[in-house]
Amino acid sequence: MTKRTPISFEFFPPKTDAGAEKLRIVHQELQLLNPEFFSITYGAGGSTRERTLAAIDDFNGKGTPVAPHLSCIGDDKARIAELLDLYKVQGINRIVALRGDLPSGQVGLGELPYAQDLVRFIREHSGDHFHIEVAAYPEMHPQAENLDSDIQRFIEKVQAGANAGITQFFFNPDSYFYFIERLEQAGINIPVAPGIMPITNASNLIRFADGTGAEIPRWIRKQLQAYGDDSESIKAFGHEVVVKLCERLIAGGAPSLHFYSMNQIEPTRQLVVDLGLN
Repeated sequence: MTKRTPISFEFFPPKTDAGAEKLRIVHQELQLLNPEFFSITYGAGGSTRERTLAAIDDFNGKGTPVAPHLSCIGDDKARIAELLDLYKVQGINRIVALRGDLPSGQVGLGELPYAQDLVRFIREHSGDHFHIEVAAYPEMHPQAENLDSDIQRFIEKVQAGANAGITQFFFNPDSYFYFIERLEQAGINIPVAPGIMPITNASNLIRFADGTGAEIPRWIRKQLQAYGDDSESIKAFGHEVVVKLCERLIAGGAPSLHFYSMNQIEPTRQLVVDLGLN
């Protein structure tokens, strides 16, 4: 019997009461797919801190573990330590540790300017209590000088104490496999989950990609443009593209898949079902 590839989902904290109620329904439905965990994002400099904490309160202890995102840039050690202590009391044992983006108008990177600094601080403050996930960029971080230096940054996060990685979304599986190969050559063997972005809206996808440095292959861009405002054709095409991407990643040995749900049930649920991962 083939072992099932584990899955996980990312949520962002809703801005309104209506959004929070909708996310509770999304959480209930996606939990039926038996994910390993739900991660919940955290805005630049903790700008969504209260909403993130509210979402964690909603979902913690309801079956599937939650993994709060924690970003360090522009924040201070005391505030981060406070969060770590709170999470520990709540029984949370998984953290997604990120550098994050500098809040608008803020000058200076703070006491922990890089993700490896945050990982090291978590280990110093909380020992081995937390399983720490960190970001990986198969197509390079948009601010990286080159691939070698970007891979070195990831290695430094592992050396600081990271347990696993989650990638930025991508559509070229070769970039992921090459990234993993380079890590293995450097003696780094922690699991790195591909980040999977469903394709449902061309303009939104292009905006996300342009903001994160993710590449949309030319053939995908061209086909999305050809469909124009035909949303059903875009969704059908996007579903096929992402299913085939996931199939290749699973066949190539990806340890798990992390889906960017965008706080929606579909199309993520259908992707999981069609891949036989439910």
